[in-house]
Parts: sequence; C-alpha cells; structure tokens
Amino acid sequence: MSSKITIIGAGSVGSTIAYTLASEAIASEIVMIDINKEKVEGEVMDILQGTCFRSPISMIAGEYEDARDSDIVIITSGIARKPGQTRIELTQTNVNIMKDIAPKIAKEAPNAIYIIVSNPVDIMTYVFTKISGIPEKQVIGSGTLLDTARLRCGISEHFKVAQANIHAYVFGEHGDTSFIPWTGAYISGVSVDEYYENMKALGKEIQPIDKEAMLNYVQKSGGQIIAKKGATFYAVSVTVCKLVNLVLAASDTITTVSSMMHGEYGIEDVCLSTLTLVGPNGIQGKVPMRMNKNEIEQLRKSADALKKVIAQINL
Repeated sequence: MSSKITIIGAGSVGSTIAYTLASEAIASEIVMIDINKEKVEGEVMDILQGTCFRSPISMIAGEYEDARDSDIVIITSGIARKPGQTRIELTQTNVNIMKDIAPKIAKEAPNAIYIIVSNPVDIMTYVFTKISGIPEKQVIGSGTLLDTARLRCGISEHFKVAQANIHAYVFGEHGDTSFIPWTGAYISGVSVDEYYENMKALGKEIQPIDKEAMLNYVQKSGGQIIAKKGATFYAVSVTVCKLVNLVLAASDTITTVSSMMHGEYGIEDVCLSTLTLVGPNGIQGKVPMRMNKNEIEQLRKSADALKKVIAQINL
C-alpha cells in the first residue's frame, strides 16, 4: 500500500498511532510534526529502527512543508486530559492550538483527508472544519468510533460472543452526553434483547444486559484508564489506524465518526457522531438509522450540549 500520512503531535497518542501504522505496513511514508523537535526526532528514530521486518518505509521528523502531497493528515495535538478532568474543560486551550495548526497544514496539504483526534474531538472537528478552508467531506473526527469499540467489547464480554458478531453503536458526543441507540443494536441480525432470550432457551448461563451500566462502562472507561495509568493511547491508536484503513480502502464503510450535521435528525451546525459513510473520498454522507423518539431526543440533547460549548469558545 503506497500512502503518505502526516501525524501532527508526537505525544502518547500521536506516537502510538505512528508506531501502529509503521508496524502494520499501512503507510509507505510517514511524517511526524511536533513543536518539541527533540521529542519527535526521538520517536521517529525509535519507531524506524523497528521497521526492518516490514517493507521499506520512509519516516521523518518534519516541518509543515514536509506534509505536502499527504494522502491523510492525523491531528492529535493538544493538552492531555488530566485525572478527574472532563474533555470539555480542555476546550479553549486546545482550540487555540488548533487555530495555530489549521492554516499551516491546510496550506501544504489541501487535498488530504484529515482525521481529527485531539480532544474534545467534536469541538476540534467543528473548529477545524470552520477555519481551515478544507472541504467538509475531507474532515473526519474520530468521534465515537472508540466508544463504539468499547461498547462492542463490553457486550462481547457480557455474552461471551465474538465482537465480529456485534453490530451496536454509540452516538452523539465523544463524552458525557453520548448514548447507545439500543434500537439499532444487534448480534448477528438478532436484537440484543432477543439474543438474550435465545441463549437462555439454549440453556446458557446468561444474564440480561444492564443497559445503564453498559453506557456507564463506555462513558467512564477513558477516565478510569487515565486515573490508573495517566493516559489512554492504545485503544484510540488502533481505532484511528482502523479509520485510516477505511479511508485507504477500495470501497466505502459505514461507521460512527464525527462530522458536520446538516439537518439530519433535526440537527444543524455541529459535529457529532451518527452512522456515516466513509471511504477513499472521505465522508460521503450520513446514513439514517431507525431510532425511537427517546433516542432522537438524546441525540439532540448531545448536540445542544456541544453547541453551548461552541458558543463560549473564541474562534
């Protein structure tokens, strides 16, 4: 696979993404950019020395001009979330960082697909979309793709069934107002509730899923990991690399990523996650999913919460 990927930010997330991309032979050329020149040089040296077992790769610690002709740009820059701190509390500091980055990188790589990872990711995706001049279809926030992965992990562990059999999603903000539209949650074509009944009929020792507890698991996992080890970076890095694969694939895929809303579910002018068609041309549009009235209302509440934050930031 021949692709040039630029990663802005050489912190734990950016460096782990670079390592994963290099290890999996996803990219043929990687550029890493960070304000801390020595840090990014060290990360590149360390990662590059472990690539002798894959096909040749070009990897440099570069400047913005080195991002020219990138196929994908991944932005991870920002101040990390501290224990007990919400993603929203990070907002203005990271908005200011994004305002510095956006014009510099957009000038050098106007045709790239941009994957925004910096938190709060929905706000950062909105800010980048508004100020960069990059077409909306080329801007993808990692959104609730990680939350969705956590949900599928939780359901898999509960029912002892392979994650590949699970089709369930987290919608809304990547944060405290996210929710699970259980109306669209299935295990191999069978609703989660029906699956429980079917397995019980087969004599499985199984408990019905506690939906409130599952949402709490999804929402609080990041904070628990930060409290225990100081940062989260493995799962989010694998998630972002999965998104890179989707962008580089030959066909489109439906997934949960953050992008600008244009009237879907009655929501306008905010970035959040619903089912989205993503592929080599970036975002192709939102895919409507059947939801009940309560679920639609939860999505609108999530949008309203993000809009309140947007109204308070200095763009």
